[in-house]
Amino acid sequence: MNKILNLLVLASLFGACQPKQTVHVMPNPDDFVRVEGPNLITPEGEKLFIKGTNLGNWLNPEGYMFGFQKTNSGRFINEMFCQLVGPDFTAEFWKAFKDNYVTRKDIEFIASTGANTIRLPFHYKLFTDEDYMGLTAQQDGFARVDSVVNWCRDNHLYLILDMHDAPGGQTGDNIDDSYGYPWLLESEASQQLMCNIWRKIADYYKNEPVILGYDLMNEPIAPYFDNMEDLNAKLEPLYKRVVKAIREVDNNHIVMIGGAQWNGNFQPFKDSKFDDRMMYTCHRYGGPPTKDAIMNFIHFRDSVNLPMYMGEIGHNTDEWQAAFCQTMQENNIGYTFWPYKKKDNSCFMGIKEPENWDKVIAFSEAPRATYKEIRDARPDQQLMRKAMMDFIENSKCENNVPQVGYIESLGLKVNQ
Repeated sequence: MNKILNLLVLASLFGACQPKQTVHVMPNPDDFVRVEGPNLITPEGEKLFIKGTNLGNWLNPEGYMFGFQKTNSGRFINEMFCQLVGPDFTAEFWKAFKDNYVTRKDIEFIASTGANTIRLPFHYKLFTDEDYMGLTAQQDGFARVDSVVNWCRDNHLYLILDMHDAPGGQTGDNIDDSYGYPWLLESEASQQLMCNIWRKIADYYKNEPVILGYDLMNEPIAPYFDNMEDLNAKLEPLYKRVVKAIREVDNNHIVMIGGAQWNGNFQPFKDSKFDDRMMYTCHRYGGPPTKDAIMNFIHFRDSVNLPMYMGEIGHNTDEWQAAFCQTMQENNIGYTFWPYKKKDNSCFMGIKEPENWDKVIAFSEAPRATYKEIRDARPDQQLMRKAMMDFIENSKCENNVPQVGYIESLGLKVNQ
């Protein structure tokens, strides 16, 4: 009897030392947002009209959000920082940037405005062992997305995962951090990697109702290429291939299909309803804030009887944005404005420029094609390191400047 008691005690002590396992309740398919004709329907059976913002620049840096022009993609920014302050400090910068640029406080602020959805752009490299944002192995993509999922759950927000930068480049311009051509559309290796990453993401989040859906690739095929029509013809087969990979593990989430040429051209799609949980996503910058500006989106949406969602819009006056929001509401096209945060304004949260940031900008714009040019253009390194860390400090939610007029133009509010 004593031996049995001793074994029970040892077993209990051993169990107490083990990490506690989180018990996940398997959700029902009805626990997820679903497609019903041109509408999105919540698990409660109510129509969901998407209103929100994009967490741009956080997991896919873009130059203009730092105030850079020529240094405009993540790869260019990283190289410029390495030339400015060295690779080791640049790696430290990126970790601090990821830790502070978007936090729980930011998600709480977004929820307080009355928004219901966040779109999260990410670089595919966050789910590989490729060199990206200071890491060369053990990338932290799932850890970063997990944080946002938890914060959204606590604040009753939906989350859209957007592969903004796909393997090989799907756009061929700075926004996909590519090499100036949409190599993805012509590369078997890149297409397979894209399918593998989406399958891995879908398998990991297949039971997470906070995630509204998967935006498979952002703004494929820029309109700059002589063979644009040939590239466009390859788009729908690639979407089908990616969706097939996702459906091997996840039948719960909606897949979002973006049009060619900045998510604006839907003519390449012939088999427009190839999945029972799919919808389309468009983008619009500029033009009149009227129904005429989005008639092609409306016509396509009505012809396929599936939801259409404005994944990106913005960078305009408050008056233009308010008028366009009214147009989208009248025509049942939900929206997430771009972006949530950047240097200066035209966003939810403005980042104040730190002292000596103008010198960082000057270096980013200076000729740096040779080592001599790099040396000649480089300012004092200690001064630049301080400016970079000050930028991160100013990026924190509590140090941002809410753009009240911008937020209110979207039909949202700011609690003063």
